[in-house]
Amino acid sequence: MPRRGYVVLTGLMLCWLLAGMNAGAVNAEAGEAVQGAGAGLPGQAETAEGIDAPALTGRSAAQRLDEAAEALYGYVLEGDVVKARQESDKVSQIFVSSSFEGLTTVEGINALSDVIIDLKAALAAVQPAPQKWEASAAKLRLAANSLNHPRQPMWLQYYKLIREDLNDMEQSAAANDLKSWQAALERLQSRYDNIRPAVIISRPPETVKAFDSWLSYAAGVPAASQPAGRSRLIEIISYGQDAARVMFGKEKDEPALSLPLAPQSYGAWGLLAGGFIIAALAYAAYRKYRGENEEWKPI
Repeated sequence: MPRRGYVVLTGLMLCWLLAGMNAGAVNAEAGEAVQGAGAGLPGQAETAEGIDAPALTGRSAAQRLDEAAEALYGYVLEGDVVKARQESDKVSQIFVSSSFEGLTTVEGINALSDVIIDLKAALAAVQPAPQKWEASAAKLRLAANSLNHPRQPMWLQYYKLIREDLNDMEQSAAANDLKSWQAALERLQSRYDNIRPAVIISRPPETVKAFDSWLSYAAGVPAASQPAGRSRLIEIISYGQDAARVMFGKEKDEPALSLPLAPQSYGAWGLLAGGFIIAALAYAAYRKYRGENEEWKPI
């Protein structure tokens, strides 16, 4: 091959090598650019992280709501309205982003929603109202606790107070004192208003309706055209006692709310009659025992 052919062949080989090196560099730069672009995509890590993170179940949502409601109640008692408002926003976010299916009824969800709305409205009011804030925060705390602890909710502790109010109403009925009856009923109504959303969450609708109906009827007794008599008032109280017992899940043989009966006095003739009966029973037992011993003979 002539010298000129070698020069041409060597030049072609050198161009081919340079072209291959440039292509590798371009591919490497392109790979780095793609990796850099992938790393720089906003939210990609959070998306993957969100996919791997477990979904918020109803039970865990109820626990978070209970904790937030307890914290909010503490801020209200401390008078820290700013933190209370922030915590109320957190409560709303938990409620909106969670599903409580299987934990309560539709009525319970609506009751919880109404409590949250009333609380936020109270905290957003222009005029300070500490008593209203505390009452609204207490309702929310009891409602959230009832959702998180359906078997042993805090509102069951109100049973003793409700019993005392019913007992006061019964004493007023025995004395036919409608004024005292109404005062005791108003105290009972106020306490029941605090726990009613929590009761709706953890009790069947018919149980709540039964107690609501009794309260409504009892409240109309003092304003009736014909005043109820003593026996009728005591009868109405017995209905309320049964409704409260069912609502709080108490057994019927537990201590009743009725007035204690006065001890009976039998007198001398009663004691004499009782002694005669005891002597007759003892004599009959002795005759039976003696007859059995006389008839039985050993072999």
